[in-house]
Amino acid sequence: MHKRFAGIDIGSRTIELVVVNEEGKIVESLQSDTNFDPMAEAKKLLAGVQYDCIMATGYGRTLFELAFESPTVTEIKAHATGARVFFPQALTILDIGGQDSKAIALAENGRVKKFEMNDRCAAGTGKFLEVMARTLGCAIEAFGKEALLAEQDVHISSMCTVFAESEVTSLIAKGTNPREIALGLHASVIRRAAGMINRVSSEGDIVFTGGVAKNPCMTSLLAKRLGRRVFIPEDPQCIGAFGAALLARER
Repeated sequence: MHKRFAGIDIGSRTIELVVVNEEGKIVESLQSDTNFDPMAEAKKLLAGVQYDCIMATGYGRTLFELAFESPTVTEIKAHATGARVFFPQALTILDIGGQDSKAIALAENGRVKKFEMNDRCAAGTGKFLEVMARTLGCAIEAFGKEALLAEQDVHISSMCTVFAESEVTSLIAKGTNPREIALGLHASVIRRAAGMINRVSSEGDIVFTGGVAKNPCMTSLLAKRLGRRVFIPEDPQCIGAFGAALLARER
């Protein structure tokens, strides 16, 4: 009987589950919201899913390890492993999720060489963009597209979510074009992300993973800012779970 290997990425906003076969090909992929009880959601996601071994990653991996007696792997290694399958030439990974962002530099053999992580506040993360989109009265799914329609951006001086929200509210009151504010907000996140990337890797292609990679404005601004090619996996949110599944297979 053929074996199946699962990887589960328990993030702050969503949970991704990926199952691969013995050849490392994806045979099943599922997603749900994390909600207030991540382990209950994980259990529902796993119901009916067949696998021989599972490995957890993400901010909730320790909880999963205790609840399901599962081995775990860091998000850094999981994303590096998953991204290299789709883009073996890339030596840099940017992962921006709901609550943190990571810049990862890889050696030629794919091993993690250096990384930098922002997990102290929501600045520069998906949560920051969600709050700003809501402040501007825009759906998060359309936020990037609306920002790309702006002819110019408005400089946003604060990266703190609370202060930036106040700054945006003030700009709206002054009659500033919402699209220009949106572009300025995206540019502020990219400035932070580009700084992280430059501190770990100065050249080569970049693989952009995590939910924020679905935002077209973020991808466009990142490529322009760094002058480097940016690649996005077909499902950037599942790369961590995919990498964890591949590492479960290696065990």
